[in-house]
Amino acid sequence: MAKAANTSERTIDYYTKLGLISPEVRTEKNYRLYSHETLAALERISQLKQEKYSLDEIKSIMSKWSAAAPEAEVSDKLVELELHMQQLEREVKALEPVLSGLKPKQAKRALAALLPQGLACMEAIKYLLSQNL
Repeated sequence: MAKAANTSERTIDYYTKLGLISPEVRTEKNYRLYSHETLAALERISQLKQEKYSLDEIKSIMSKWSAAAPEAEVSDKLVELELHMQQLEREVKALEPVLSGLKPKQAKRALAALLPQGLACMEAIKYLLSQNL
């Protein structure tokens, strides 16, 4: 599994101990055997780490994915949306010092450029919530 995921055996052991991944079965000699789904999970973990999520956040996200309803495609899209919104929130927080240093006219132009996109996003979320998803 470590070779397939391009990671170390120690990392696999650590993620298993944290509950991020779990073996499908154990052999008589107590070797852990993982599934193809585990490889996909390791790829997700790697991607989330690159996006600067903590292991606790990743564990929470992974538990949401594993608890997905039969409508997995919709659930996956909603989790992706949540991840994207969290990433945007981090980026906005990182920009706060820059934004606070803008002159009023510059801030007004920046807000005018962002406002239509922000409203469209809020409308989409409002629509999803109204559908009782």
